[in-house]
Amino acid sequence: MSRLPPNQLTALQVSRHKSGGLCDGGGLWLVVSGGSRLWELRFKSPVTGKRRQMGLGSAADLSLADARSHASESRRQIKSGLDPIIEREKEKAARKLEIGVTFEEVAARYIHEQAPGWKNRKGAATWTGSLSQHAFPVFGGKAVRDIDTQDVLAALRPIWTEKTETAGRIRGRIERILDYARAQGWRDGENPARWRGHLSATLPPPSKLTKVQHHKAVGWRDIAPVMSALRSSEGIAAKAVRFCCLTAGRSGEVRNAVWSEIDMAAQIWTIPDHKMKAGREHRVPLSDDALAVLQEMLPLRDSAAGDLVFPGHKRGKALSDVALSKALHLAAKTKDVTVHGLRSTFRDWTSDTNACPRDVAEMALAHAIENKVEAAYRRTDLLDQRRPLMGAWAAHCRG
Repeated sequence: MSRLPPNQLTALQVSRHKSGGLCDGGGLWLVVSGGSRLWELRFKSPVTGKRRQMGLGSAADLSLADARSHASESRRQIKSGLDPIIEREKEKAARKLEIGVTFEEVAARYIHEQAPGWKNRKGAATWTGSLSQHAFPVFGGKAVRDIDTQDVLAALRPIWTEKTETAGRIRGRIERILDYARAQGWRDGENPARWRGHLSATLPPPSKLTKVQHHKAVGWRDIAPVMSALRSSEGIAAKAVRFCCLTAGRSGEVRNAVWSEIDMAAQIWTIPDHKMKAGREHRVPLSDDALAVLQEMLPLRDSAAGDLVFPGHKRGKALSDVALSKALHLAAKTKDVTVHGLRSTFRDWTSDTNACPRDVAEMALAHAIENKVEAAYRRTDLLDQRRPLMGAWAAHCRG
């Protein structure tokens, strides 16, 4: 704190001061800079032992007498062993708690804390976007402790039948945010966004409203000419589509594959867990045809630019999903098919031709085991059984 005793200035000195700091004593300063005239208290915190500066307000709003009154109150706190900045923050928090933390504030905090653990890097933006569009306009500014079932229904009803899948996701997000609010002590009672035994009594089940939309796929009997057309193309996207088909892989797994995941000698592609939808490492046996695609890509290997197996046009960037779709549409001579649908093509082939047991086909697609007991006892990825399966699939794709 300043060695000068308080009340050194006059109102005239304050009004005439044009630039820099002017001390009134007792740690009270008038700071004029860049057109702003602010009162400031400088002191040593009795809590941290560090020098601190606390703004008291604008000189346009606070007279010299008012500033001295605020400074005097803060000095009494300091004398009592309190840090006035810390105490002011406590008062703000108490007022906010009394008023009630809003749903939008809680949602922002929940998303900020949870996003680092989400697999999708765009998850935070997706959550914020959907809530901003459908929930915040309805009750975003309402205290989270006061949100009830009618608030949730008011947000969901307009989209429940027309955008059922989106509405279901938003309901789940609201439920998790309200659970978080309860865990933080910001609300009590049951969660008004809970489905089972609550909203299910009011809204029709999503399963009754939506029909499963399967990815449009090339028929397994028609895949040979499509693969032939892809083989005749020199484009990287066409080669990536061939690799997708031959490995029954997902577009994202193929587009983001790097050479370090490939063991050419062992003919295995090992996809790390963080790239897999199920979050579990997946080994893919590579047929001779799949290896042939990799051999075609080897001359383009660029270890200094991400080491991508199927690099995009921009150095170090992966191919886009659109690029693969265009290559498939050109080869199939129709836009009525999707790259992801090639997995269905493979699965239909295994079923209709009895190419392998169901478990082997599901493992080839890296599908999660729904039965938790079965999943707990599964110790093998059936690689030895999948290797001849992928060879037979490649032979079928050759026609």
